[in-house]
Amino acid sequence: MKKLLCLIFAITLGCTNRSFAQAEELAQLLLDIEKLAQFKQILSDLKKGYEILNGGYNTIKNISEGNFSLHKSFLDGLMAVSPAVKKYKKITDIVNDQIILVKEYKNAFNKFKTSRRFTTDEISYIGAVYDRLFSESLQHLDELITVTTADKLRMSDDERLKVIDRIYDNMEDKLQFLRTFNNTATTLALQRMKTQTDVNSVQKMHGITN
Repeated sequence: MKKLLCLIFAITLGCTNRSFAQAEELAQLLLDIEKLAQFKQILSDLKKGYEILNGGYNTIKNISEGNFSLHKSFLDGLMAVSPAVKKYKKITDIVNDQIILVKEYKNAFNKFKTSRRFTTDEISYIGAVYDRLFSESLQHLDELITVTTADKLRMSDDERLKVIDRIYDNMEDKLQFLRTFNNTATTLALQRMKTQTDVNSVQKMHGITN
């Protein structure tokens, strides 16, 4: 740049036969060239600054998206159900308990209704107990289906297993209650049958007929 300025300056000095106006034009040209060089440097600095900023933004953006992807993958994993959960033995046990509960309460209810040892109100009460047990057992099955179905809940395997354990305990309690209730009702029916047999024997002994 300095060589160019010196050359132009020498030409200016050597041209003594030229007018003063031409000298002014050359001086202005020198200023324009210098300004152009400064402007180019400014543009170069701006470009470097943009590249630095853009690179930093992209880096932050990539890191952010990477973290989001990891977070999303984690959450999606919680929506999935692992084979370890699906093969958990208590799931089958819960379903079997439901089948047994329905089978046993239906058999017992039919027996109680045809035994003629219970009043109409007592049969209605027994039926209401069975309906409540059946309804609550269905709720447990719905919860089991939800916790073992993908895309339903965001839970870890350990959390899912704990829910399954709780459902299993509740089903076991209901099945145990049903059997205790049926045994109590059966005992009452046998006692009433025995009482009626004794009454019939006494009546027959004394020649009393209904």
